[in-house]
Amino acid sequence: MFTIDGAHGEGGGQIIRSALALSLATGAPFRIEHIRAGRAKPGLLRQHLTCVAAAQAISRAEVEGAQLGSRALTFRPGALTPGEYHFDIGSAGSTLLVAQAVVPAMLRGGGAWRLTLGGGTHNPSAPSFDFFARALAPMLARLGAPITATLDRAGFYPRGGGRVAIEVAGGGRLGHLELVERGAALGRRVEAIVANLPATIGAREVAAATARLGWEASTGAIVEVASPGPGNTVAITVEHAKVTEVFTAHGARGVAAETVARAAADECAAYLAARAPVGAYLADQLLVPLALGDGGRFTTTVVSDHTHTQIALLRQLLGVEVIVDDRGAEGFELTVPAAR
Repeated sequence: MFTIDGAHGEGGGQIIRSALALSLATGAPFRIEHIRAGRAKPGLLRQHLTCVAAAQAISRAEVEGAQLGSRALTFRPGALTPGEYHFDIGSAGSTLLVAQAVVPAMLRGGGAWRLTLGGGTHNPSAPSFDFFARALAPMLARLGAPITATLDRAGFYPRGGGRVAIEVAGGGRLGHLELVERGAALGRRVEAIVANLPATIGAREVAAATARLGWEASTGAIVEVASPGPGNTVAITVEHAKVTEVFTAHGARGVAAETVARAAADECAAYLAARAPVGAYLADQLLVPLALGDGGRFTTTVVSDHTHTQIALLRQLLGVEVIVDDRGAEGFELTVPAAR
C-alpha cells in the first residue's frame, strides 16, 4: 500500500483525485494522510467525498475515513464494473473535478460507461464544462478512448443544481500522443454564458473581451442556458488543427462584467502570444491518461504547481518519471513514459 502525503506540492483536492484515478486504473491500494492540511478548511469536503463515493461504487472498493472533515483516507479498489452510474454532490461543487477521479480508469478499462454527475458545471478554480467538452474530451478521443460530454443543465455557484452526462464507448484504449505544435488556426469565439440574468451582462462581456483581444464583434455571442439559479461565465475558445484551448472567467456578485471578460481575454492573449500548444490546465489533465496509456510528449506554456504535483504522484504510484525540458521561448516539453 502506498502512503501519500496530502500536504505535498499543491496540497489540495487534486492529490486525492489523482490518487483515486491511479488506484482504480492499477488496482493498487493507498492511504493518504494530512489531507488539505494547509487549507482554510482542512480535510475532506463534500466534493471530495463524492469523488471517493464514485470511485468506491465503480470498483466495489473498501474505504476507511470517508467522512466530512477527515484528514486521512484508506482506499482499496476492487475490479472495475462498467455500467451506468449517477452521483450528486449535493452542492455547487464541481462535477468536472469528480470526473477527474474516475474517468481516467474508465478510459483504460475498455468497457462502456455512462456517468451522470450533479452539482456545479461552471466553477471558479475548476475545469468548466466547456473546457472538458471542447479541449479535453477531443484530446482523449485522439488518444484512442472515445468520450462524449453533454450538458443537461448548467450549475453555477452558489446554487449548483447542474447536471453533466459523460459517456465512454466500449473497446477503446489509451494510446500515444505527440503534441508539440498547434497547427493551422481554424476558429475563435467569445461566449458569454448567462443563466437567469439580464442579457445586457453578456453583451457587455462580449464587447469587452473582443475589444481586449482585437477580434471582430462577429466572433462573440451570448449563450443563454437553463439553470436552477443565476450564473455567468465567459468562455473563449481558440481552435487549431491539432489542439483546442478554452479560457474561462466566472461572474461574481460585485464584480463588473467587463472585469470578468478581460480576465478570460488576458489568459487567452497570453496563450496566443506563446508558441506551445498546451495550456497549463490541459497539461495537468493529460499527464495521467498518457501515463496509463502508451505515453507521449507535449509542449506546454508553463509547468504549474498542479503539474509538479501530478508528476510526483506518477513517480510514486506508477514509477513513471516524467521528463521536463525547458525549451525557452518554445515552452516546456514534457515526455511521459508509459507505466509498465
